[in-house]
Formats: sequence, C-alpha cells, structure tokens
Amino acid sequence: MMSQMPQPTALSRCPSCEEPLEAGDRFCGACGYDLSAVPAPPQDHPTIAMNGSSTRSPETDASLDWPLAPEPASSDTPAPVHRATDIRGTDSGGSELPHPDTESAAAQQPGDHPSGVQRSGGQPSGVRFDRPPEPDEYPLAPPAGAPAGPVVDPRTADLGAPVTPPAGTKLCVACRSGHVDSDGYCENCGHAQPRERDHMEQELGAVAAVSDRGLRHHRNEDAFAISSTALPDGSPAVVAIVCDGVSSATRPDEASLAASRAAGEALLAALPLGTHPQQAMHEAILAAAEAVNSLAEAPPVHEEHAPHQNAPACTLVGAVVTPALLIVGWVGDSRAYWVPVDRSSPPARLTEDDSWAAQMVAAGLMSEAQAYADERAHAITGWLGADAYELEPHTASFKPDRPGVVVVCTDGLWNYAEAAEEMAEVVPLDAAERPLHSAQVLVGHALDGGGHDNVTVAVVPFPAPPQGAGSA
Repeated sequence: MMSQMPQPTALSRCPSCEEPLEAGDRFCGACGYDLSAVPAPPQDHPTIAMNGSSTRSPETDASLDWPLAPEPASSDTPAPVHRATDIRGTDSGGSELPHPDTESAAAQQPGDHPSGVQRSGGQPSGVRFDRPPEPDEYPLAPPAGAPAGPVVDPRTADLGAPVTPPAGTKLCVACRSGHVDSDGYCENCGHAQPRERDHMEQELGAVAAVSDRGLRHHRNEDAFAISSTALPDGSPAVVAIVCDGVSSATRPDEASLAASRAAGEALLAALPLGTHPQQAMHEAILAAAEAVNSLAEAPPVHEEHAPHQNAPACTLVGAVVTPALLIVGWVGDSRAYWVPVDRSSPPARLTEDDSWAAQMVAAGLMSEAQAYADERAHAITGWLGADAYELEPHTASFKPDRPGVVVVCTDGLWNYAEAAEEMAEVVPLDAAERPLHSAQVLVGHALDGGGHDNVTVAVVPFPAPPQGAGSA
C-alpha cells in the first residue's frame, strides 16, 4: 500500500458516524475520527451495487488444463463436470445464453434480445439493484425515562469524572456516558455500538476465514461457515461457505447468516453418507435458499427500523476440498479462485458471476470492455431469497494436478483483486501452510484499498490434509 500525505478534508459528513463537518475540520467532533486518513474513493464499485461505471475491464483469466473428475455412473448423480473456462451463465429465467460466437447472437438487433434481456435503456428481468437511499438525518431521542428538556450534546457537555455503570450494563464507546440498550445503541447519543459480527475470525485445522465490516458500512452483512468431516472411506473433506447479504433487501445480515449455516449443515450431513460432493453442494445451495426464504415469512423484530419491507436476500459461494477433488458452487457474484502453490502455474477464477455484465458478454451482445463500462455492470441477476426470479444453483468439479489454495470470497475482496492473476499476487506464498494469516492479509488488502464494502474470505488448502492435521 502506498502511503499518502494527510489532506484537508473535503467531506460534508464524517465517514465513521455521519456527523456533519465544518470546513477545515481535521477530526470529527463527535467520534474523533481522523479525517486526514480518509482514503480517496477507489475507481472500482461494489459489484452488488449499481452505483457507477467502471472504466477498467477485467482481464481474461488464464485457462487451466486440469484433468476432469470422474463422471457419475448413475442417473441420480451430479451433472457432467465443467472446466473453469467452460462455465457459462444463464439468463434470469434459467435458460442457457447463446455463445458469443454464434451467428444468432451477433445478429441481434437493438431492442430484440433473447429471454427478455434489454441491451439499452431498460433492465433485464430478475435484476437486483443494491444500496437503498439513506435518510440525511437520524434524529436522536432522549434516554428512556429522562425528564423533559433539551437533550445534552455529549460533544460539548462537561462529562466530568467517569461514572461507574451498574453491574451488567455497558457504556457507549462514543460519548462514554450513555448506557447501551438491548438494540446496541446508546441511550444518550444514539451511537451504534460495535457488534460481534463487525470482525470475525475462525481457524479450523487447515481452513480459515475472516470477515470484516469494512470502512464504509454501518454493519457487517456477510457471513461464513467453515467445517470438516470424513467421507465414507475415511478421507477428509473440508467445507467453506461464504455469503453476502443484499443491502437493498430487508435484514440482509440475517439472510447471509441463515444461508451459510444451512449450507454448511447440509454438506456435513450429506458428505459422510457417500453423496457425491458436487451433488451435495447442489443440495446445500437449495437448503440455503429455503432458509433464506423462510425469513420472509417472519416479521422483523424492530419494524420501526425498516418501514419498507421486502424479502431478505443474499449471494452464496462454497467450496468442498477432498484429497483428490475440488468442488465449487455458487449463486450470485461472490467468487472462488484457484491459486497454485507453484506460482509459475496459472491461477484461475472458478466461478462466473450472476450479473448483468456477465450475461451481456455470455450472450455475445457486448464485449467485456463495453459491458463492464456500463453503469448496470454490477447488478446481480441471481441471488437466494423469496423474491428471486428463479433459483439456478451452479456447481463445478475439478481435479487439480498440483497443490494450491482455494480463495472463497465476497466482492468486498475481489473488487480490489478482480482478475485471477491479481488475486494470486496478493495471496501470500505460504497460504497453504498459514490459511488464517493469508485470510487476514487478504482482508487487509481490501481495507487498504478503501474498504467500501463488507469483506469476507475463506482460504482452503488443496489437497485436504489428513484428519487431525492442522495448519502450521
């Protein structure tokens, strides 16, 4: 990361607490945030938000000549295995899109495109646009039971000596005087307190994951689940699930948590029974979808915080690693990357986004440069949720011929390392031996780049180590 000289702030509001700023302020008067350390806005944009155009088109990932996993022998086993370069998108109705070099795609006229996808002016059906508008002001209410009168501004009040709170109560981290209510907000100044999910780390043997709120969001709407089990022959299977809540939906944090837990539990139940890992991944995504759908039937706990209700939603990407196979599954724009230990071998992106840009490129309607320069490029066309147009889980299976690591992540990371080569550059060389350290480094890379979104990454070494073996 290149260091930057402190610059006078040109912000109208504090990026930490949203308090209005005065011209020339170097520190926020409400929370003390160092305004000179605010990084310049990056040139990229969160994928699930259609909040601007990108002038940089993603590089084409190098293809891999991996041998395929054995094809299933019976009709109730998974579909044939795909290579990374063969993965193709579907339209919002679940139909396969035309190949870019087919004459039918090239002959499409403006306003006449397959599956109702519009080339310009409109939106493809089943597209989700993220980032709802936020109010300009959040009025503060006096503490419960407080006498009538003006509310004391904690920034200017003489707080005097610290007051010891009663046992079992918490003091606000901002004003240091107000008590924190059961919702996690200060009863005095209304400041939201740090939540348990703001930063999470977990290491389990040779798999690890880290999730962080980022520098711009007020909460972490990502979630992950990592675990390991044994196949019927006693060989190990390592599982990593990463979910990204759709911010324009109601309760996205609950959606991502429910999906990650349901998918992880489904895989742990199916794999020891001998279910083919690719089929188990497909069923796990369906279980995750059911868990998110069920949230739409339950009313939110605090209706006043979300007056406009819609169905909770999230994206999902997962990986199962065994001693011989690597299986990935996904819905949405969270991704999985392959990074070999021998960096002279090419890395690869193993997933294809369910996004507007990916559909345009797959249909042959636009080049990559044109699609990713469009303001609709990062609108997602697939997600888990009761209002999803049609659920179409994607799965793929690979048989790598050399050791490496699988990076399973949300767009909060890959927005800062989009191409497979870029991701390989920021993955530490000892990632297979130190997955937790590597996940921490990758989250740090996203935060150094601006941290404009929640960041979650799981690092899974391949091949899966024997049961009981841990990371160095």
